[in-house]
Amino acid sequence: MNTSERLLATLNFEKPEDRGAFAETFFPWTLTVERWLKEGIPEIFTADYLYPQAKDRSRRYFNDLMTDPVYEYEQFLGLDGVKRMSFRIPFKCFDEQVLEDTPEFTLKLDEDGWQRKYYKTRDLVQEIRPVITEEEDWPLLKAKIESELEHYCSNEKLREIYGKYTDGHRNGGFSIRFRASGFFWTARELLGVEEHLIAFYEMPELLHEINDFILEKYLEYFDKIFSLIQPEVILFEEDLSGVNGPMISPEMFDEFIGAYYKKLIPFLKKKGVKNVFVDTDGDFRQLIPNMLAAGVDGFLPVDVNAGMDIVEVRKQFPGVKLIGGFNKLAIADGKEAIDKEFGRLMPVIRQGGYIPGADHQVAPSTSLENYRYYLECLKEAMKDAGIDAQQIK
Repeated sequence: MNTSERLLATLNFEKPEDRGAFAETFFPWTLTVERWLKEGIPEIFTADYLYPQAKDRSRRYFNDLMTDPVYEYEQFLGLDGVKRMSFRIPFKCFDEQVLEDTPEFTLKLDEDGWQRKYYKTRDLVQEIRPVITEEEDWPLLKAKIESELEHYCSNEKLREIYGKYTDGHRNGGFSIRFRASGFFWTARELLGVEEHLIAFYEMPELLHEINDFILEKYLEYFDKIFSLIQPEVILFEEDLSGVNGPMISPEMFDEFIGAYYKKLIPFLKKKGVKNVFVDTDGDFRQLIPNMLAAGVDGFLPVDVNAGMDIVEVRKQFPGVKLIGGFNKLAIADGKEAIDKEFGRLMPVIRQGGYIPGADHQVAPSTSLENYRYYLECLKEAMKDAGIDAQQIK
C-alpha cells in the first residue's frame, strides 16, 4: 500500500494494511523550529529554508514555495510524505510602499493592500485602512486582480509549477494536501473582521459579488490545476468560529457561504479531488450540519482548547471525516499527558475516517524530545486505525 492509498483508506473508514496514515495537521511553526534547531534537527531546516520568499511573482499565486522543503522536514521526522501547495487568487497583488516615515512609525501599504503603521519603539502594528472600505473599492480591486491573473497566471506557468508533481503523485509516493481561501475568509481579509460582519447586514450585495468572483476563478483555475494533480485533500481556510461559537448564523452560512460550496464541491469531485475539508478554528459545532449539507467531507484542526471534543463530534456526526484533534498543549506537557490524550482519542482512531494530529501548529513550548515521543505514540496508535470501522458503517 503506497502513501496515497494509505491516506485515502484511512479517511474512507477502511482498515489500511499495516497502519493508517501518519501525518501532521499543519506545517511547522517557525518559532518551534528555531527551538528544535538547538535541540537536534538538521541545520538546514531554518525558517528561510522552509518558507522561501517568492522571487517569481507567479508563485505568489501558483504557490508551491513550501512544498518540497516542508516535505523534506517531515520525511526527516519519519512522517508519511505529504506535499502541501495552494492556489491563491491574486488578492495580495500590491507592491509594498512606504507612505510615511517618522521617528515614531512607518506607514506602509502592504502586499495585501492594507495600510498599516509599524511602530519603531514598541512591538505594535496598527491597522489603518483595509483593502475595501466602500462598495466602490471592489470594481477597482477586481480589475487589478484580473490584470495580475493575465500577467502572472498563464497556462504555461500553471503547468510548470504544478505539473512537476504529476508523475510522483500518480505513483503514490506522496499525497497532496491543497489549500485555498474560503468564501468567508477572503472577504474578511479584504474588509476587516468587524467591518466584514457588519457587511452581512449593510452590504450583502457586495459580499455576494466577491463570492461570485471567487467561485468563477476557482472553477476556471481548478479546472486546469486538477487536470494535472488530484489532491487527496483540499482544505478551504475559513476560520469562521471563535471559542464562543460561529461568527455567523446557520442561515447566513447557507446564503453567503454554503450556496457557493454547493456549486464548487461537485465540480471538484468530478475533477478527482477526493476529500473537501474546511479549516476553521474555534467551536464550529453549530455549523457542522450546514457544512455537511453543502458537500463538505470533513474538518480540521478541531481545536481542543476552543471546546471542540473530537469524540463528541464523531458521536453526533458518525460519518464526518476529521484531521487534527490532538491537544497540542499535551505534547508540550510531556509523556504522561501525551499518553492520556491518546487514550481519549483511541476510540475515534479505531473507527477510522480520522487522521490524528496536533489541533494547530505545535507550540514553541514543546521540546523536540516530547514531540518525538508523540510521533512514536502516533505511529503505534495508527496500527489500530479502522479496526472498528464497522461501527460507523
